[in-house]
Amino acid sequence: MGERLALFHIGFIRVSLFDILDIVVMSMILYKLYLFIRGSRAAQMFVGLLLILMSSMFARLFNMSGMTWIFDNLRTVWLIAFVIIFQPELRRMLIFLGQSRLIRYFVKVSSEKTFDEVIKAACELSNRRTGGLIVLTRDMGIKSITETGRHIQAEISAELICSIFNPKSPLHDGAMIVDNDIIEAAKCILPLTQSEIDSRLGTRHRAALGLAEESDAVVIVVSEETGKISVAKDGRLIQDLDRDGLRSVLYDAFAVVENGILATAS
Repeated sequence: MGERLALFHIGFIRVSLFDILDIVVMSMILYKLYLFIRGSRAAQMFVGLLLILMSSMFARLFNMSGMTWIFDNLRTVWLIAFVIIFQPELRRMLIFLGQSRLIRYFVKVSSEKTFDEVIKAACELSNRRTGGLIVLTRDMGIKSITETGRHIQAEISAELICSIFNPKSPLHDGAMIVDNDIIEAAKCILPLTQSEIDSRLGTRHRAALGLAEESDAVVIVVSEETGKISVAKDGRLIQDLDRDGLRSVLYDAFAVVENGILATAS
């Protein structure tokens, strides 16, 4: 079996498909780690840690018994020290991994709290006559749209949504992208529909319908002029929704209610 897995030999070294896969995976991990800590204080601490490890190797190589004894006795606390020193960075990395698109593809679950926050924010914007454009992603990725705006990566809340769409906010103009319970970006540019729509509807409605025609995203629109709430989905525009109507449309578009959890429909 081992002979069959070996691809070729380099001198006395046997290289198999798993060896190549191991190198590729490790290269990707190290590159992502470099991008993650680049320019932060963690990078400086990481360099310091590497210097200590290199010093330990040199001490052992040149038989420096005193230095070797120190490093050997410190070896038992290296792991604890690493966790303590890099605790903020490790926490950020775990959050980053948990929010990655790959993880969300396999765990596509949105809590009822997410929909409640969006509905609460839409109704608040409606009462204030403040325009809003909120995009809720489904199965189809809209990375090209997200990249046109400012990345936020924040946990969703009605207060944050209202703050972003405040007319005095630099991010209020454009669309907000929400993926599960995370606000991915704001001030995003959406494609305008080429279909004929009511002339009384503005650019926000044309943009919402344009994205709903090109993707499976659900787009909530709050009119600045009238305060009315509309939803664009599956290439059509549903207008004049109240709180219950908006909730019904979102539940129908995204979820099957089961034990209080809304599981995103495929």
